[in-house]
Amino acid sequence: MVKINSRIQQVVGSTTLAITARAKELKENGADVVNFAAGEPDFDTPDYIKEAAIKAINTGFTKYTPSSGAEDLRVAICQKLKRDNGLDYKPAQIVVGCGAKHSIFNAVMVLCDAGEEVIIPAPYWVSYPEMVKIAGAVPVFIQTTKAAHFKITAAQLSAAITPRTKLLILNSPSNPTGMVYTKKELEQIAEVCVKHNIYVISDDIYEKLLYCDEPFVSIGSLGKDIFDRTITVNGVSKAYSMTGWRIGYAAGPSEIMNYMKNLQDHSTSNPTSISQKAALAALNAPEDAVILMRKEFKARRDLMMSLLDGIPNVSYIKPDGAFYFFCDFSKFGPCAELAKKILNDVNVAVIPGDGFGAEGFLRLTFSTSQERIREGLSRIKSWIGAHA
Repeated sequence: MVKINSRIQQVVGSTTLAITARAKELKENGADVVNFAAGEPDFDTPDYIKEAAIKAINTGFTKYTPSSGAEDLRVAICQKLKRDNGLDYKPAQIVVGCGAKHSIFNAVMVLCDAGEEVIIPAPYWVSYPEMVKIAGAVPVFIQTTKAAHFKITAAQLSAAITPRTKLLILNSPSNPTGMVYTKKELEQIAEVCVKHNIYVISDDIYEKLLYCDEPFVSIGSLGKDIFDRTITVNGVSKAYSMTGWRIGYAAGPSEIMNYMKNLQDHSTSNPTSISQKAALAALNAPEDAVILMRKEFKARRDLMMSLLDGIPNVSYIKPDGAFYFFCDFSKFGPCAELAKKILNDVNVAVIPGDGFGAEGFLRLTFSTSQERIREGLSRIKSWIGAHA
């Protein structure tokens, strides 16, 4: 029997990917599957971005770049962070990775030593705790509630901090809940982080998919003290419908970013050169396509909300960002079994909440057409009517 690294043995496979794979299998076998599981926009990548990639291929931009990303892309990222978020970085403080997930992974690996603690608000994105385990650190969860809109408070954060606490991972807008932290809430959290000298990974990947009146705020913009303790992570996957292009990036203090570059030197090296040119086009162009996509997502959100209101014994908190509803289905049994039954019985793919640290919940994405939203929720409503 092969002896596997003890840290890797602790890693749990992705529930999201497992459900998505099963849905794909059913579809390939002829089933009419409604996919509420996918964590990606269903829109095509805008043509101007694809054309930039084609040009890169045709002009021979197909070789290695610096491990941390091409200089012109890192300059464009600095300009974006300054323009959109009030964050002032130099190109040397940017590391471009193979998606935002990769950037977060590298930051966790660089910052966390064995036995150190990483605070993660729950519900959380499924990969956060697994990354922490791989680093040999310890995930510490702060449980949130529907009543608190699935957001931690400064008091909860203070209570969770120990002498071993190294890092807080904060995701706003949130996957899976769609909740968005206000500026005031972030200021209070930042004050605690500065007081206790803990670092923050600010996962801003859903920044452009915001449906509330209050503007998006990245925690690192709230003063020099918190800026010096923040690694800001973002990417082009969600905002520009570029999930398969695999370009994310991290920005932070020079010393940390240099170590992240060194780690990347000896793991992936540079992200795909062609995708970097596509990302450069995305960041430098007007955001007309982003605005149109956001408008359609808001319409889908409102439609899904109205249809969920007609399903008995199911509740939710209105999402202000991303493209997910995190719904309380606790009256119908364990969520993992429930998700399997709904997929197998009525061919609707949903993600069970236990992988996000919230038993009894299901995550439904509205990253599909309004027609499919109507069809999928009609099936779920009928299934619940038959099993209530």
